[in-house]
Amino acid sequence: MLEAQYNLKSDVEKVERFLTTSGMTNYLIGHIAIKELQATEELKATQKGGSDITRQKTVGFRLTQTVEVRSTDVDRITRLDQESTTLVEQGVMFTSSPPEYIYTKAGEAKVEMLAEATKDARVRAEQIASQGGRIIHQLRSAKMGVFQISPIYSLQTSWDGVNDTNSLEKTITAVVAANFSMK
Repeated sequence: MLEAQYNLKSDVEKVERFLTTSGMTNYLIGHIAIKELQATEELKATQKGGSDITRQKTVGFRLTQTVEVRSTDVDRITRLDQESTTLVEQGVMFTSSPPEYIYTKAGEAKVEMLAEATKDARVRAEQIASQGGRIIHQLRSAKMGVFQISPIYSLQTSWDGVNDTNSLEKTITAVVAANFSMK
């Protein structure tokens, strides 16, 4: 296990050098996780009754450590993901996850989007009311629904809302349930 820890430390140094050479400064290296690897071993019993005994035997350990990189420079992250094979060439054993693209300004956009959704609800209500010979008077109540942050051109929705992190281009939909009085 000590040799594995030395190897992991060396690999982390290579990863840090790779990141800093690529201009990345915002990364987080997690703690070392150690998992015991076991195999089942069957032993012949010499006890009365002659039943076999099975037991777990430790055959090794797996050490892992996570590295998370954050950046608003999407092009650099994409390039970094593609160039990470150079780490394999240096003997670093790793698995990578695809980049996640997180829309971080949803909170700022909510107020404006809800206002637009309420205006849209009024226009729709006026169209429906006019077909029945009525006029929309005033907004009686409005409830904010879920936000759908989905891939562009996607029809994906959910009752709980969608927050797509796989695609770079996104569509944001705000839902408002509005009640109007009529004349």
